[in-house]
Amino acid sequence: MAEAGGSESKDGSGAASKVFISYASQDAAVANSVCAALEAAELACWIAPRDVRAGESYAAEIVQAINSCRMLLLVLSKSAIDSPHVLREVERASSKKRPVLSIRMDASELPPDLEYFLSANHWLDASSGPIEKIFPALIAAVQGRSSTAGSAPLRPAAPRPSRSGAKRALIALSVLLAVLLCLAGARFWLQKSGRLGTSAGANASAAAQGAVNDKSIAVLPFIDMSEKHDQEYFSDGMSEEIIDLLVKVPGLTVPARTSSFYFKGKSTQIPEIARELGVAHVLEGSVRKSGEHLRVTAQLVRADNGYHLWSETYDRQLDDVFKTQDEIAGAVVKALKVSLLQTEAPSVRPTTSNEAYELYLQARTLINHATSDDTLKAYAYLKQAVSLDPKFALAWASLAAILTRDNADWFLVFNHVHAPTPDNPLEDWGSIWAQVRAEAHVAAEQAITLGPELAESHAAMAQVLAYLDWDWSAADAELKRALALAPSDARITLGAADMALNLGRIPEGLQLAQRAAALDPLGHALGTISWGQYVSGALNEALASRRKEIELYPTASGAHFQYAMLLLSGGQPQAALAELGLETLAPFRDVGLPLALDALGRRGDADHAIALAEQKDANGMAYQIAYIYARRNDSERTFYWLQRAYDQHDGGLATLKIDPVFQNLRQDRRFKGLLQKMRLPE
Repeated sequence: MAEAGGSESKDGSGAASKVFISYASQDAAVANSVCAALEAAELACWIAPRDVRAGESYAAEIVQAINSCRMLLLVLSKSAIDSPHVLREVERASSKKRPVLSIRMDASELPPDLEYFLSANHWLDASSGPIEKIFPALIAAVQGRSSTAGSAPLRPAAPRPSRSGAKRALIALSVLLAVLLCLAGARFWLQKSGRLGTSAGANASAAAQGAVNDKSIAVLPFIDMSEKHDQEYFSDGMSEEIIDLLVKVPGLTVPARTSSFYFKGKSTQIPEIARELGVAHVLEGSVRKSGEHLRVTAQLVRADNGYHLWSETYDRQLDDVFKTQDEIAGAVVKALKVSLLQTEAPSVRPTTSNEAYELYLQARTLINHATSDDTLKAYAYLKQAVSLDPKFALAWASLAAILTRDNADWFLVFNHVHAPTPDNPLEDWGSIWAQVRAEAHVAAEQAITLGPELAESHAAMAQVLAYLDWDWSAADAELKRALALAPSDARITLGAADMALNLGRIPEGLQLAQRAAALDPLGHALGTISWGQYVSGALNEALASRRKEIELYPTASGAHFQYAMLLLSGGQPQAALAELGLETLAPFRDVGLPLALDALGRRGDADHAIALAEQKDANGMAYQIAYIYARRNDSERTFYWLQRAYDQHDGGLATLKIDPVFQNLRQDRRFKGLLQKMRLPE
């Protein structure tokens, strides 16, 4: 193509005033944050794929942008050093005599080709902390001010050799070349003689990843590029919606949200993410939201070689957010279609109200935080959402699901959201539970009526039927319906696993939990798998699964408590006591401590710990307090606390049928009577 000679790009956009940002695809998050910082300082940037115009050649657009840029800004990392396209961009900028400014992300040694172009240029050091630290110096450097704070000429990582050292290096190089020539000759002979396949060594990485399904893609959380960086819930929500759309495409493997979002805020490179999730492709992007305007950038990357299969930038109004999500999902399917798929991505528009949709996204983000305060806020947002759009089925389903959460938050909800009156004081669990159950039923029924084809509607109804009504057969039927509608949904699959285990169908439950783990490799299926292994008598396997869960999520509520219970079952009380010290949720520490102390023979300390647990945690941990007395073989106190758990509708009772802790009570008529009241078949 003809090279540009003027100061403007071929489309007259004034690209000569822009900074070209060069980066490896693995460093997209850093590059996008740098771009946002410069543009916030009114320094225009050109960055791919955002500024590649639809329908134009990707490579030609990059060449044209470099030809006419004012300078090239390089995100210099190990990934960039290993990237051929980054080297070509630096070469191109240098040939056009454009200044090159580098942001050094690590201490990787420069190869000779890059050192040749960069050794005379200055760089900014971002290797010792967050990238934001160098933004003032970066902006000053780009603006042309004399600012050298935190910068220095690029130097090779190792000192240059002396004359004698150079001579020794030359001899070593000669020997190395001779060896390589011999090896090459031997390889040629082996190939010619048929003893070595021509692709055996050349494709080692492909062989190593032979188990990866080529029909697979991970959707990483989109980056919030909004001016105030206060739209993270929106960018996260868009990522989740695209995941939900792609999950519904037959034949396509898409890890669930928990796995994709596991890497959020981490510096993990794309090839490593792909290996961890077992996928061949990664979709990444960014969202810039300003009032009613949206700019969404998305790019599809082949993980093993960093090749960009597709990229696009969408400038839309907020009203078009669902259309944009549909288009991204459709473009992904289209980009992979020749080699992967022969189908189209589904389309969905869950609500006609932008405000209701934003409230729904905010609620989803808060629900994932799983704290009491966030539960209250999420509840309030969902109530507002269904008020703004009474036909918003997904919001109704989320409202029903949140009302079945097993915690004591609803005492707070119905005393804060529904202010008590003389006629309705809401002072006891019974009246609170009646309010919760009634509202949850209304929400679930609305979800089913408005969205009978939505798996989420049936999953929400299953939760209400199971955990508020204890109508297990009806709940089981609803879950099966949900699973038929969304067989690749990890959350629904895991719910079905829990249901099967609670009803005593242990092999089926374990099989479903393993399926959920395959759909969401870094999700929370390991906890369910561990529970299933424990109740089936495989204690060592249960310990290993729970340990893996803790390694992934060391601060997960209840995980250390559950691991401590397994350690106690295995006769390791000291290890269990240490594990309880790591538990993040105080009530679990409270009820676990007397169990460990009892096992250590410290009865007096255990009695004191029990008294504190009963005082602090009677309204929410009754089922776990019953554990203490069951392990002490005190049947009277055990049934007292089980009855209290029943009165409080404690969610732990769902596991009563299979819980090994109560094994010695199974023949007691009171135990059988409790199972009957809960409609759990013996």
